[in-house]
Amino acid sequence: MESLAQSVTAAIESSDYARLSGVFASQWQSLGQGEQRTLASHFIRTAVASPTFFPDAFRSPQIMTVITTTLNHLPPTVEKAADNVLRQRIFEFKLNDEEDNTIDYSTAARMLAGLRMEENDESSAYYMPPVERCDVFVKVAECYLEEDLTVEAEGAVTKAGTIIESTGISMSASGEDGATRDERTVTLLLRYKSTYARVLDANRKFLPAAMKYHDLSTAYLHTDAIVADDLLSMLGRAVTCAILSPNSAQRQRVLGLVYKDERLSQLDAIPEFQSHSAVLTKMYLNRIVQKRELEQFESSLADHQKAIMADGLTIVERGVLEHNMVAVSHLYTSIYFTQLAELLGNVDAVKAERVAAKMISDGSMGGSIDEVEGLLRFHPNKGKEESTLLHWDETITSFCMQLNKVTDAVRAN
Repeated sequence: MESLAQSVTAAIESSDYARLSGVFASQWQSLGQGEQRTLASHFIRTAVASPTFFPDAFRSPQIMTVITTTLNHLPPTVEKAADNVLRQRIFEFKLNDEEDNTIDYSTAARMLAGLRMEENDESSAYYMPPVERCDVFVKVAECYLEEDLTVEAEGAVTKAGTIIESTGISMSASGEDGATRDERTVTLLLRYKSTYARVLDANRKFLPAAMKYHDLSTAYLHTDAIVADDLLSMLGRAVTCAILSPNSAQRQRVLGLVYKDERLSQLDAIPEFQSHSAVLTKMYLNRIVQKRELEQFESSLADHQKAIMADGLTIVERGVLEHNMVAVSHLYTSIYFTQLAELLGNVDAVKAERVAAKMISDGSMGGSIDEVEGLLRFHPNKGKEESTLLHWDETITSFCMQLNKVTDAVRAN
């Protein structure tokens, strides 16, 4: 065992990758579990302490295999948490390898996610305060999102949220370095909220994503935490997700919140969101969205927002189709499906009838279908009581949004 440790040390000092690979391939198998843990710990401590071994060794597939093997066979504690140091170095290398000029987000995320983080014992070499643990999971989620690994990203951002809720991380600061820690915490919370919204968006949970984006776009209007252009971009994403959301009363409330935002018209100056204000306005006011407007809006969407549904329509096509159906119901008491298809523009009469039947059955539109005549009759279903409840619901939603803004403003101060 001692001779193997000496061989590992000599190989690290001379950067002999083949020799190291041989030790942890053939000779490694003859060791017992305890000896494997000891040798793995020795390799990591020696490699991390070496001033010359890294980062060049990270470019060797042989050494990356050795690193993977040793990280999976460690004792409960490695001196000075050297395994965590190694993971963090690999994370930074995979994101900033100037020679290879490529970024390996998924490997970086997996390495960082494997950090050992002690929550309670401050004397442990692995102890991390809540802010640092939260930062780790936010970084992991951000990397997974870059690779469109949405399930893994959701798992990481959920862990970050759990830490925030259980430890009460806020924007307040105390101690001599309070100002520095406060700025770091504000940035961390912004990154968490932004990442959470992106995860919801990527998983096509568009309605909650729209609410998160809009909250982000308004909560920091009067602070320097986010520049105005980024806030406007968040508003644009809120509009995108609100339009893509399934037709419902809650969606209408979110459309109303965004519609009443005085910055909405400023999106017209941003190429990415040029058509957004017009489409959202028509949706909120129950006006028919034209095919040209739909195509312009759809051209700005990300790939995951263009998914084709079981009926052959994209998410936005179905959303606009259902919206236009409701808009038509405000203009007509009855209409033939052939005429309806012409008004809707992007479907034939058969598909228009199918969509109408689904909306009637799920209660999102009042009406009945005369299949013999090929006629759709609309039945207004919003009485005085429903309007009163909707207004009350909108008031509660608006109050909650304002409360969130006030809470964030208090924390910022």
